[in-house]
Formats: sequence, C-alpha cells, structure tokens
Amino acid sequence: MDPKLVWNLIFGLTGGLGIFLLGMKYMSEGVQAVAGQGLRRMISAVTNNRFMATGVGVIVTMLVQSSSITTVMVVGFVNGGLMNLTQGIGVIMGANIGTTVTGWLIIQKVGKFGLPLLGMAAFVYLFTKTERIRFIAMTIMGFGFVFFGLELMKDACSIIQDIPEFESWFHKFNATNYFGVFMCMLTGCLLTMAVQSSSATLGITNSLAFAGVIPYQTAAALVLGENIGTTITAFLASLGATTNAKRAAYFHCLFNVFGVAWIFVVFFAYVQFVPWLIDVDVNEAKITQEVKEIVVDGKTVEVVEEKTTFPNTGPAIAMTHTIFNVTNTLVFLPFVSFFATLLMKYVPDKGLKEKPHLTNLDIRILETPVIAIEQSRVEVLRMGQGCNKMMVWLKEILTSEEPDREIVNRLFHREEVLDTIQDEIVTFMTSLLAGNVPHTVIEEGRQQLRMADEYESISDYITSIAKFYLKLLNQGHRFSESDLKDLLELHDLVDQHMCLIYEAVENRQPEVITKAQTLGSEIKHKAKLLHDKHIESLSETKIEPYVNVAYTATINSYRRVRDHAINLAEAFAGEK
Repeated sequence: MDPKLVWNLIFGLTGGLGIFLLGMKYMSEGVQAVAGQGLRRMISAVTNNRFMATGVGVIVTMLVQSSSITTVMVVGFVNGGLMNLTQGIGVIMGANIGTTVTGWLIIQKVGKFGLPLLGMAAFVYLFTKTERIRFIAMTIMGFGFVFFGLELMKDACSIIQDIPEFESWFHKFNATNYFGVFMCMLTGCLLTMAVQSSSATLGITNSLAFAGVIPYQTAAALVLGENIGTTITAFLASLGATTNAKRAAYFHCLFNVFGVAWIFVVFFAYVQFVPWLIDVDVNEAKITQEVKEIVVDGKTVEVVEEKTTFPNTGPAIAMTHTIFNVTNTLVFLPFVSFFATLLMKYVPDKGLKEKPHLTNLDIRILETPVIAIEQSRVEVLRMGQGCNKMMVWLKEILTSEEPDREIVNRLFHREEVLDTIQDEIVTFMTSLLAGNVPHTVIEEGRQQLRMADEYESISDYITSIAKFYLKLLNQGHRFSESDLKDLLELHDLVDQHMCLIYEAVENRQPEVITKAQTLGSEIKHKAKLLHDKHIESLSETKIEPYVNVAYTATINSYRRVRDHAINLAEAFAGEK
C-alpha cells in the first residue's frame, strides 16, 4: 500500500467533504437572506390542507437546499406553537421531495467551473457594499464551494482504484443479495448520522459510483439508507421539546423507515426499473486519457494515465432518490390525519400543561435567521395577547364587588410569564444577532427587542393598577361611583388603543401609527381632565388619603400604559 496514495485519498475526501458542507451552508444562508420575506410568507401560508403544506415543504427545501434544516424548522415551529402537528407532517413530507433537487444538482458536470465561480463570487462578496448583492454573491460562492468540493471528492475516490486493499474492502459492500442490501443501507444510515447531512453522503456516494469503486446497485442501497440517517437531526432537535414537537420528529423517522422498508422488499426490481425508466446503461464505462509529467532519475517523463468512469450512475442515483421520496409521499399523503391521530395516541400528552419556551428553540431555529425572526415575532405577539387579556381581567376586577381570586391570580401570574418570555426573547435574539445575518433581520430583531420591553412594561403597570385597587379594598375603601365610571371610560380607551396597535403588529400595518398617535392624544387629554377634576373635588368633598393616592396613581398608570403603547407603535413603524 502506497502511503502517499493513502494520504492523498484521506486529504482529498476530507477536504472535499469540508468544502462541500461549507458550500451548502453558504448557499442556504445566502438564499435565506435574499428570499427571506418569501420564505416567511410561505411558512405563514401553511394551513391544514395537506397538499398546501407539502408544497411549502418542497419549495422551502429546494431553496435552502437541506431537508434537515426544514425538518428542524418544523420541530421548532411545532414546539413554539407556530404550526400544529398536521401542518408539520405535511411540510416534512414535502421536505423529502425538495431534497431530491440536491441529487440532481450534484450530478451536473460543472465541477471545473467550481473554482472560477467561487473566485468571482468571493471578490463581489468582499468588495461590494450593497447587502443584497453580497448575499447573492454568497449564494453563488456556495455553489462554487459545492462544485469544487464534489470535484475534489471525485478525484479522491478515483485514487481508490489504485489501492487494491481499499478497493477490495469496498467490494464487501455489494448489494447482490438482501443481506448485502441491508448492510449497505445500514452503512449509508450510519454515515449520514455521523455527517448529519444526507446531501454530503449523497455526494460521496455519487463520487464512489462515478469512479467505479461501487456499482449502481450498491450506491442505490446506500442512498436509501441515507434517507433514514437524515432523520437523526430532527430527532436530536426534539429532545427537550414539547410532546407535539416530538411527534413531528417521530413522524419523520416513521415516514423514512417505513418507506425504506417497503422499497427494501422490491429492491432488485426497483434498481432494474430506474435505469430502464431513464434509458441508461449504468455499467457503461467511459475511458479518458490524461497526460502527466513525472520526474524519473532527474528527467521529466510524460506518462499517459487512463481513467475509467461510469457517468450514467449519477442520473440513475438521482432518479432512485427522487422516485423513492415522491412515491413515499404519495403513499403517506392520504393518511396524514391517521398518522397524526396515531402519534397523539402513542405519544400521549404529559399530565401537566406544557408551555413552549423560546430558549428551547436556540439550536433548532438559529441556522435559519429569516425564519427565526418570524418565530420570535410570534413570541412578541404572544406578549401582546397576554397584555390584552390582562386588560380584560383588570376590568373584571375593577367592576366586581368582590374580585374573583382566580382572576386576580391569573393576572399576576400572566405578568410573571411575560417577564420570563421577555428574558427568553432577549436570550434568543442575542444569539441570533451574533451570527452572520442580513441587515433586515438585524433591524427587525432590534425592533422586536424594543417591543418586548414595552409589552413587559405595560404588564407591570396593569398589575400596579390591580394592586392599588385591591389594597384599597383591603383597607375598607372604594372609589366613588362617579370616579369608578370615569376610570372605566379611561380603561376602555386604553384597551382600545392597545388592541389597535396589536392588530397592526399582527397584520403588519405600520401605517396605523398615525391613528394610534391620535387615539393616544385623546387618552392623554382624558387622563388630564380626570386628574384636574379630581383635584377640584378635593376642595369640595372629604376624600380618604389612600383613596386619593390610589385614584391618582391609577390615572398615572393608565397614562404610562398609553406611553409604552405609543413607544411600541413607533418601534413597529420604525420610528426612533
């Protein structure tokens, strides 16, 4: 065994794989940055319609070039409440079809363009100041890395033919019988679990088959095993997640394992059908000659080397992958509701109510910043919903002769929950903004941080109003009917103001800022009138000191809620 050849093989495969994975990362990040708004719209368009959800899964995966990223996203969305289980199942099935595009991309004969593409894109990326152009250049640079990495792996795999020991070892993995098919599938599964990228192992498989190290049948079995191995990423992402998120990850495993199981039964007919379908001879070899110069005894000698390749295996492997995933999806599609019910039965809910937390989403969503920012937006909206509910509960407390202790506890508990959610948003956003993210994501991230802070402050002032009133009752005092009526009118105005702003944020309508400011001015004027009216009444009627303090403090708290709501609207509208 020639040590030099062995080291060339190891370095070539390792370097090619690393460059390939880096290219996939750049491609994914670049596409997400350029098509971020489109991705967010597609995700938000997912409904319980299984065909719509599957279509979204196909398109998103085609864009980000990774079914692992899509399925991890789904686990994160289901965990965070952005998707239900049925929607998640549909997107996961679509992701399996979308990932087949990578297989067709890999077999394109563009390896020689990898370095020029990479070089030109790198210059644009480094020296342009326009952010959109930089991310387009990053995407093209990713393609360059992928093509160059594939070329390195193909060259490395061709060395195996010159190392008899390695070649004989690979021949042990021949899918000539069912035991051999099983072993090849297992090898593909374990390799993908180790690399955590089915695209990378698909690239290696293609390189080995192209070089003639393994036959098409073996490559097909490896690819089918890789479909099981890719489920490990989503499974790991589900650890520590909510039960529904676990169900989504388990469906991904079930989907791929079941698909590979039935294809295993008809494997030998399948590997004959695919080449027949695309009309190629997978055993057809192509011999090319390459002239190399070597130094012998101090003299340069030209040596002609013959290289044997099998170019038809690439399209056959890609089609094997495509037909498998499309057929598997068509088989599962009519039974989406059945599998959702089955998973809910055999993966039961926990006894206590589960609350999805943002901190659980760090490892799942941060790789897709344009989607991560959408998830954090959902959490900000959840804070808004919480504040709106607190206003409803506060009115019930103010209008009750004896406030319901359950409603009081609910209000105070919600304020604590909003404090926690704000902390989680800050933690999440800090990690997100520390990465290589587009300027639009940075701006929206800062906007969301400010909005979360404003909502947390609003919840504090709502709670303080309840505390003043409850303390007043405990001391045996109440507001007069006239004062309480005035306060409730102010309460309704503030509540209307908050609902207006929340709906604007939910529906992405920053132009509502003008209407919010107008209503805010009305609240400010109303609060001033009430305060002046109360001061005048002090000289006419004897009012208990604490009633006076509670009344003026309540008016001031409503004004502060109004101030923070205006700040929130300005943050959403992009005003300083």
